[in-house]
Amino acid sequence: MRYSYMPGCSLLSTARGYDTSARAVIRELGSELVELEDWNCCGANAIESVSYLLSVALPARNLALAELSNRELVTSCSSCFLNLFKVNHRLQREPPLRGRLEEILAAAGLRYSGKCRVRHLLDVIANDIGVQAVANRVERNLSGLKVVPYYGCQTVRPYGEYDGPYLPTSMDRLIEAVGAVPFPYLWKTRCCGGILMTTEKAIGMSLVSELLAAAQGADCIVTVCPMCQMNLDAYQREISVQLGVRIHMPVLFLTQLLGLAFGLSERELLLDQNIVPVSGLLRQLQTV
Repeated sequence: MRYSYMPGCSLLSTARGYDTSARAVIRELGSELVELEDWNCCGANAIESVSYLLSVALPARNLALAELSNRELVTSCSSCFLNLFKVNHRLQREPPLRGRLEEILAAAGLRYSGKCRVRHLLDVIANDIGVQAVANRVERNLSGLKVVPYYGCQTVRPYGEYDGPYLPTSMDRLIEAVGAVPFPYLWKTRCCGGILMTTEKAIGMSLVSELLAAAQGADCIVTVCPMCQMNLDAYQREISVQLGVRIHMPVLFLTQLLGLAFGLSERELLLDQNIVPVSGLLRQLQTV
């Protein structure tokens, strides 16, 4: 299976480990991510507050490029997924918008019919490739590893049609497929604060501290959103001081965890770029 792939801006900067591990894991599972040529930023979370039309036009350009390839468009960034998916959603519900987009895209020599299917990488791995194929590829024993499946607030809602919006299970099933144990976690889709860390840090820190506190007792957290990973990974030292309790919880991308189970090296998965060291977790895997 071949998919057009839009990594998004974060995966080429702060979340390079996600991009590298995603490409490697998909390759190991016999599929291929073909990077969309000349893709552009989707506008991320803030663009709609600046311009509604621009918030639709930016992802629409990527969809128009993907439509030329006649393949589904896959992204591993939750913000990108949300912004790409909403274009099709809004074109169906706002007929006047189609004419505006046609005019904008025509200026770039493009057109978009509204038929390109948008997929999150989690959906592709769990439902196209399948849990059994993931289990069949396992080479490294992750038995007994307690893993928090943290989806974040944009991956499965409001447009995540492939899983439940409040208590999703697709990541849980993949964790089980590689022999690990999904840690009971009712806050799977609770917001991490997103870019509030740069605008209202006190609120962002409060949200992240609650998520990390609820994860205590697990061995690690895995996520499928680069913003979630950054917020949960980067502020643990500050939150430890704030709470008076040492918090030291490795936060991996799901594809890094799958890559470890597949026998890929830490170097291949760029695990050394995670802020909270994963060395203790790797030593634990060597003893099971």
